[in-house]
Amino acid sequence: MESTMKASWAQRIAADIRTSILVCTRLPLGLSTRIESADVAHASWALPVAGALVGGAGASAFWLASELTLPPAIAAAFALVATLLITGCLHEDGLADTADGFGGGWDRARKLEIMRDSRLGTYGACALGMSLLIRWAALAVVTSPVRAAAVLMAAHVAARAALPAFMHIPPARADGLAAQAGRPPLRGAVVAGLIGVLTLALTLGLPAMAIGLALATAAGFLMAWLCLRQIGGQTGDVLGALEQVIEIVIMLTAVAT
Repeated sequence: MESTMKASWAQRIAADIRTSILVCTRLPLGLSTRIESADVAHASWALPVAGALVGGAGASAFWLASELTLPPAIAAAFALVATLLITGCLHEDGLADTADGFGGGWDRARKLEIMRDSRLGTYGACALGMSLLIRWAALAVVTSPVRAAAVLMAAHVAARAALPAFMHIPPARADGLAAQAGRPPLRGAVVAGLIGVLTLALTLGLPAMAIGLALATAAGFLMAWLCLRQIGGQTGDVLGALEQVIEIVIMLTAVAT
């Protein structure tokens, strides 16, 4: 009986990790796997685990470029390309749509309409360009592949660790993906947060962890206030934008401390 319970518990954890990876990346872990909306909320505690996979891909690309004796600026570009390829630019798309909607709409309905439009506007293009530029610049000053791995792991894990808690904000649409996914269990949000904090401490050290955590928390509250004011709640695009903002915050903290 006890062994059956342990096996079932391990299977649930494996299923949650699998779901989080399928949601956050384009890795073909089972093309026939059907993910229900509620599965995303239940598995949200494992989003930082998927972040570790993305960060590891970027770190591997940085190391490979370094082994080819390419300069750090080129290695940083390789690392960014690797993370973009493995995620399918999922969070970048959310950032661009959020910037277009918040910047280009005059009222809540129009902002949400713009955010659903697949076309890229001026605000989105500028936000996307600045995100890529800042992240590249932060990595370009890192000369050691080991340090680059620490920065990438910290940023990608911590950025996704914040998402389950943010999903507790009411959805802006009744028919959107955020509404269908529902709210993650409070325990899941706490577990994700703890994974993020522990990763920051192990990769960047306690002083940088404290600074990064404070700045990431402030960014989360600012984004929460902004999305409630602009569109009355959160959406999948806003979650992507938050991931990008926190990723940038952690990278800048890492290279500045």
